[in-house]
Amino acid sequence: MSDRKTALVVAPGRGTYGKGELGSIARLHGARFADVIANFDAQRAERGQPTVTELDGAERFSVATHMRGDVAAPLIYAATALDYLSIDRERFDVVAVAGNSMGWYSALALGGAVSVADGFRISNAMGLNSQTHGPGGQILLQVVDEEWRPVPGLREALFGLVADIGSRPGHALALSIDLAGMLVLAGNEEGLAAMLAETPPTPGRDPLRLAGHGPFHTPLMFGSSDKAMAELPVSLFGRPTIPMVDGRGHIWRRFASDPDAIRDYTFGHQILAAYDFARSVQVAVREFAPDVLILPGPGDTLGGAIAQSLIGIEWQGIASKADFAARQVSDPILLSMARAEQRALVTG
Repeated sequence: MSDRKTALVVAPGRGTYGKGELGSIARLHGARFADVIANFDAQRAERGQPTVTELDGAERFSVATHMRGDVAAPLIYAATALDYLSIDRERFDVVAVAGNSMGWYSALALGGAVSVADGFRISNAMGLNSQTHGPGGQILLQVVDEEWRPVPGLREALFGLVADIGSRPGHALALSIDLAGMLVLAGNEEGLAAMLAETPPTPGRDPLRLAGHGPFHTPLMFGSSDKAMAELPVSLFGRPTIPMVDGRGHIWRRFASDPDAIRDYTFGHQILAAYDFARSVQVAVREFAPDVLILPGPGDTLGGAIAQSLIGIEWQGIASKADFAARQVSDPILLSMARAEQRALVTG
């Protein structure tokens, strides 16, 4: 009997390449994937942009530079794609892929719907396009207790308040990303200000305005969607070779999905409507029953949201933070490639 395990790979999104990740692309991948990195660098240079090698090799991490969309997106994509290429396929059979928000562009390449090189082209372009939007931003709120279990009634109360504020003249506010234990809300300045002023008590940290983030996954991103449709042709897309689960929980089946439809979703609904990350993970594990979930780099901040998504459906009896921690000790279900000991299990 084979010891090969089935795996769901989940690609991270914005905010995952930080100070601790500076230099990681060269350190982890420079020797083995020099040709792939050279392609990424050439694409950036052709557009007159600093290369991945230059950005990753900077002397110090700069929030003003490295967190900007047109820099963060290619760095995150590069780290994710190269980590994915490093997975030991003798140990792991990747049965499906998913991603969080910007991680959907990575998932397109991981799933084979676009090439690795074209995935970088898309991510790089969308890093620029993501800065084309109406005024506004995002707020992060926690909706679970210290054991990562839902606080009764809190989610419903918050959605009621969001709907009320969003209906006021001059106010725009809506769900942006559902991270299971966290909700990301997005809107214009009036909508965000009202939400910050009127939010009921929430567990953990106070509601947090995310610095440098636009009103992602709302109709305020129409400029980004329009630019993507004009700049990125359907010829970049093909039929996936591995099932992809998107931000609605829809499964794009391998060899059977329409490239035109994938493109329309990617540059339409995916940009302009809420991204339900929790649902994507829950659908993926229920449909494909993976032995493990693999989180490529950069960073491992998405690990909590993945765990909370599993807790939300009590996957394999995991019903709390304590349950998840115990499982990670006895038989890890989530393997984060940003953690050296777990990376060794994934890459061999």
